[in-house]
Amino acid sequence: MDIEPIQRRLPLLNVIDKGKYEMNPRELNDAYAVKSLDDLAKIYAEPFPHVATKETDHITEVGRSFIAASPFLVLATSNGVSIDCSPKGDAPGFVQLLDDRTLLIPDRPGNNRIDGLKNLLIDPKVGLIFMVPGSNETYRVTGSATISTDPQLLKRCEVGGKLPRVVMVVAVEEAFNHCPKAFVRAKLWEAKAQQSGAPTHGDFAAARDGKDADYAKNYNQKYAQRIKSELY
Repeated sequence: MDIEPIQRRLPLLNVIDKGKYEMNPRELNDAYAVKSLDDLAKIYAEPFPHVATKETDHITEVGRSFIAASPFLVLATSNGVSIDCSPKGDAPGFVQLLDDRTLLIPDRPGNNRIDGLKNLLIDPKVGLIFMVPGSNETYRVTGSATISTDPQLLKRCEVGGKLPRVVMVVAVEEAFNHCPKAFVRAKLWEAKAQQSGAPTHGDFAAARDGKDADYAKNYNQKYAQRIKSELY
């Protein structure tokens, strides 16, 4: 597979000098491995009491407002062997609350891998992190989810006359706001900090298919047109 033309165009793919930084896992010194809670306690201080006890077993009023403002979340699921993290996004408030312990997450059209949905059939446990563009705050929710085709739930999540195929019904077990430091360090929402050379959808497709930069460019152009009719 020859992706050299893409690599020349994408400096981010050449940041790592493999000969200098790659390590053989077998060569790692096991004496430095952290293996127990006691090991962690030697490295990290105890959290402040208000941090250690901030989680609730329901969605608070402030949490409800944050979810209503959020157009994007990441959903984590597991099948006991592997873990999947999937982005979910739509207009702010696309995740609805039936009550303060039940969330509805519509599953919009994607690539039909449905890794997360398959995982839920094995293990219903989920982790969610809600984000709002421009805000360094996030809101975390964990719980158990079921997959529903209930017509009433689908109708609640209708957009432009189109229903989701399924709705994930999440029974909330824990919720709390998360420390904003990671977003502050990343300057995630600062335009001047955005990476201009990040690989595009077409670049990933070209690398997958063994094609060049022209292929990536054409893929991006066609995808930009196609996606308009595939969102719902």
